[in-house]
Amino acid sequence: MKRRNLGQTSLKRRVCKGDPMQTYDRLAPELRSWLSCAALPWSPASARRAFAAAMVRTGGDTTRALAQLDQLERSLLSRDAPRI
Repeated sequence: MKRRNLGQTSLKRRVCKGDPMQTYDRLAPELRSWLSCAALPWSPASARRAFAAAMVRTGGDTTRALAQLDQLERSLLSRDAPRI
């Protein structure tokens, strides 16, 4: 089994389609900065989807959208914590 830098998690893993580095390079600078400090190993595609949805919910307010991503990540961590 090939080891990866994902750590121990029970969260669902998905296969990346395309070049994840190109996808990462196309992300908004604010989102790339947030990803660099994220506790979970987000894929660029899933981070982009979550950020776009948060931007719609907040009316385009980047600060509030990033706060929603923080809340989403806390929720995922609390769901995963009892299993690992």
